[in-house]
Amino acid sequence: MHDSAKYLIHADIVADGVVERSDVVGAVFGQTEGLLGSELDLRALQESSKVGRIDVEIESEGGRSYGEVTIASGLDKVETAILAAALETIDRVGPCRADFQVSKLEDVRAAKRREVVERATDLLAEFEGEVARSADLVEEVRQAVRVEDITEYEGLPAGPRVSDSDAIIVVEGRADVLQLLKYGIKNAVAVEGTDVPEAVADLTCRRTVTAFFDGDRGGDLILKELGQVGEVDYVAFAPEHRSVEDLARDEVMTALREKVPMEAVAGASSPHETVAATDGSARPAPPETADEPESTATADASGTASAEQCEGATVDATRTDDDSADDGDAAATDDATTPADNDDTADAPAAPETLAGHVEAVVDADSGEVVLLDSEFQELASAPASEAFDTVADADVTPTTVVLDGELDQRVLDVAAQRGVEQIVPRSTGEFVKQPTGVRIRTADQF
Repeated sequence: MHDSAKYLIHADIVADGVVERSDVVGAVFGQTEGLLGSELDLRALQESSKVGRIDVEIESEGGRSYGEVTIASGLDKVETAILAAALETIDRVGPCRADFQVSKLEDVRAAKRREVVERATDLLAEFEGEVARSADLVEEVRQAVRVEDITEYEGLPAGPRVSDSDAIIVVEGRADVLQLLKYGIKNAVAVEGTDVPEAVADLTCRRTVTAFFDGDRGGDLILKELGQVGEVDYVAFAPEHRSVEDLARDEVMTALREKVPMEAVAGASSPHETVAATDGSARPAPPETADEPESTATADASGTASAEQCEGATVDATRTDDDSADDGDAAATDDATTPADNDDTADAPAAPETLAGHVEAVVDADSGEVVLLDSEFQELASAPASEAFDTVADADVTPTTVVLDGELDQRVLDVAAQRGVEQIVPRSTGEFVKQPTGVRIRTADQF
């Protein structure tokens, strides 16, 4: 009957005594019989399926009974209301005095509509949660491809560029390599525990190495062991008590940007706390001359690799190859360094008229400056090289060319790309996480 019912009659019952369900049903049939005529006789209506069964819920407490009576009706609205009113004429249930009070008439269809709305809302929420935006789809595909790019180096989890990149990142485990791959960093290799493999130790003797470990005691121990069996150039850690595999993209890039030279943590009891304290401010000293060749990798008393362990190995600290900054290579960049002061500025020639002339006046002369040029190679502004980022960012007129007597790092490169700079000529370049295609980079020695 409930399937075809249009209305529900709800009535409350109170009886001055203990009664049961059968007593209530009997009272309903017995005291309404003949009251409304043959057309609305309750038994006849049930037999014709125009009225459903009488549902009764009754409980007794303290010598009184309380309950609710529910009757499903397939009659029209008026006939249902008459039947409901007839229930209120019942004054006895069994031997006890009783009171019936109709609490409400419920439109079953309205209740079904509410259920439909609630269910539709749930379905829509589930559907919208599963429907990805086009940008999400692109990112999912990108990440899937990057994860599939994971390879092995001598049996160890590694990014696809470890074997041919001249700069690598050493991490703790496979999950760290996967996380860096998600962010486009393809030159990471995992040591897989505190027992640093010989393959990684040998690899560090031939590359510029950044150790990037978890910000805990375990990361400290791995770094110390790696320093004893291999050659480490820079050190970076995840934030305190955090793992590399749990870091967001901006946290990874910040940690790599704020790396410090291995010498800065030499002898420290807790290298990750030392790195956090320096906050990236400890940087390698600038070369004495622009023409200084590759610096030979050496070991110090803190436990870095001995000359015998890395015999003949050299580390290129001033990469100048235009193609060295691959989109996937990210040994993180250093801040621009300031070379030795030039005492011959009084003898400086007249303002150069060519780019080569500016390079000679700024870089070859060890000016320690950054100079912004327009499309005609006229000087727009100049400042100390250490202020290159702010100088480019705050320039009133967007420069066409930037000449920098220092190392070009990721921050300066990014702001130059954002401002629309066409080319940069630095003394040297650092390691780039990404290299914008719109900015041409030529080092001073190419002139």
